[in-house]
Amino acid sequence: MSMSETKEHALLQVALDFVELDRALQVAEEAAAGGADILEAGTPLIKSVGLEAVRALRARFPGLRIAADMKVMDTGRIETETAAKAGADVVHVLGAASDETIRECVEAARHYDARIAVDLIGLEGEQLVRRAVRVQELGAAYVCVHTPVDVQMRAEMPFENLKAVAAAVDIPVEVAGGIN
Repeated sequence: MSMSETKEHALLQVALDFVELDRALQVAEEAAAGGADILEAGTPLIKSVGLEAVRALRARFPGLRIAADMKVMDTGRIETETAAKAGADVVHVLGAASDETIRECVEAARHYDARIAVDLIGLEGEQLVRRAVRVQELGAAYVCVHTPVDVQMRAEMPFENLKAVAAAVDIPVEVAGGIN
């Protein structure tokens, strides 16, 4: 499966942010039938049932990309390797992680034909844009502008951040939260 796409080509990634694997798999079936390109084992699911969530998604959906929203901050190589060995094509790392952690994630991912998506949650303004450019330099395959649920509840939208990041990088930009 090719991981190359241009910024102009939109992909639909569905986050399975559940705590029950059965419910996540049911929604994954519906998402796949509806045309989803990527199924994401969300952080709540991974915290609840571990990487069994990734293994189950990989087994049930061998033709789709599987993302593991690990929110890696430390031990990047170990966390990336375990997610990739479980079947993840994409592993999510936090943009607030050190450059060294992101480098370790990128190197580990390459050994397993996986990709790294760096989530910029919690970063704002110029810091957000600078970090997006830096993680691209470090080898990230994707960068994600992520509006946390707690911020969404205040009706804040990520469009300005999204535009600024998309203009600053050449890698595909993901957006999570705040779009409705």
